[in-house]
Amino acid sequence: MATRKMLTWLDLRRKSKTLNLAHKEITMAIKTVTELKEAITAFAESKPTEVEDRLETLFLHEMEIDDLRRLVFEELTRESLPSEYREDLMHIIKRLDVMADQVKDSARNVKILLGTKVSTEIWNANIKIAETLVKEAGLLGSTIEMLCIAPPQVKELAEEVDKQEHIVDDYYLEVKALLLRSTEKLNCATMLILKDLLECMEQIADTCADAADYIRVLAVGK
Repeated sequence: MATRKMLTWLDLRRKSKTLNLAHKEITMAIKTVTELKEAITAFAESKPTEVEDRLETLFLHEMEIDDLRRLVFEELTRESLPSEYREDLMHIIKRLDVMADQVKDSARNVKILLGTKVSTEIWNANIKIAETLVKEAGLLGSTIEMLCIAPPQVKELAEEVDKQEHIVDDYYLEVKALLLRSTEKLNCATMLILKDLLECMEQIADTCADAADYIRVLAVGK
């Protein structure tokens, strides 16, 4: 039987407006990752107008994430929460914010690359990374949702987030190898931007996994 302390902790989780706002923030973050994936796909299909439209939508979503972050921090100052809980929530929100910045940086790199010639093989590999990021971000959203509904399921979902992060690591090495084999076909500037895009997407995966770790801590309780 759950202790009185644990029941109080679960009640705090369910009623926390901050956690609800965090869920909205990750929902918006998933949209930005999805738009990034669609932009990269459109680039591979030589659809520059669609690339620009997707990126514009992504940038608008990123601005909404900034607004949500400010609301979350304001709410944290109002809610009567245990200090440990507040600290873990802060870590989660900060990582969601970092993730949004990494998605935005990835999008900027795609925008800079418009008009350049990059092999379909490289873009297809980047699409695989972006698709995995969409799945990973979706799983992260589920961990936050389950934190209020079924905390025991959070650990399993967090482990799935970790698995997607490892898949991105494998793709990361694959694309780096492709870039190395393409040095004679790509100029230095294009190569640097592609490398930066790759690094940003790999960091998105890492940040998702970091956020999932803190959500796992909250699920265990204090």
